Amino acid sequence: MISENLHRVEEHITAACNKSGRKREEVTLIAVSKTKPVEMLKEAYQLGCRDFGENKVQELTEKYEQLPKDIRWHMIGHLQRNKVKYIVDKVYMIHSVDSFRLAEEISKEAIKKNVTVSILVEVNVAMEESKFGTTAENAAHLVEEISKLPNIVIKGLMTIAPYVENSEENRLYFAKLKQIYVDIIHKNIDNVFMEELSMGMTGDYEVAIEEGATYIRVGTGIFGERQYTTV
Repeated sequence: MISENLHRVEEHITAACNKSGRKREEVTLIAVSKTKPVEMLKEAYQLGCRDFGENKVQELTEKYEQLPKDIRWHMIGHLQRNKVKYIVDKVYMIHSVDSFRLAEEISKEAIKKNVTVSILVEVNVAMEESKFGTTAENAAHLVEEISKLPNIVIKGLMTIAPYVENSEENRLYFAKLKQIYVDIIHKNIDNVFMEELSMGMTGDYEVAIEEGATYIRVGTGIFGERQYTTV
């Protein structure tokens, strides 16, 4: 099943890249493996997946210990400050930095562990009350503030778009995040490398690619429906 699903997702990514005049290598597929057993991750790994996304710190750390060390782990869920210390030296990137206080904690723990952490600033473009993220209006200011912290490198922005039946409804949110991203690039802020746009999930990643996504986060499209069991 995973093999067929990955093949289908790959075809859709390629088609979306072709449609928008982009190269396939500009888009990285993150296999969102939250709630999935290690055996399924191993299968995806054997099929070539190297980027995996987790929502919970405990799940990420447990899987980190059991799987190959060349995997790039992405923390894509809301991160509590008291959990930062468990993952700063394990993650490739934290996508969900939504406040200066969280960034401060990441910086503090990164210094302790002598690592530099790549982060994305999460923007709640659609202003959904159920979602985390800074506002579109505050994004550039937050990026400037975080950029002054040691042992953190800002690599771009992330958003979680609303759940919709018709993916076209999210195009405006992806386009808006891209505009914020471009505006920040023009500010030439030190220690900010606007390279990544993490946006688009199983239901809308093709539209996200067309609007400039460099990371897409696909779970159900690869692993099937979520299974809420302990790992």
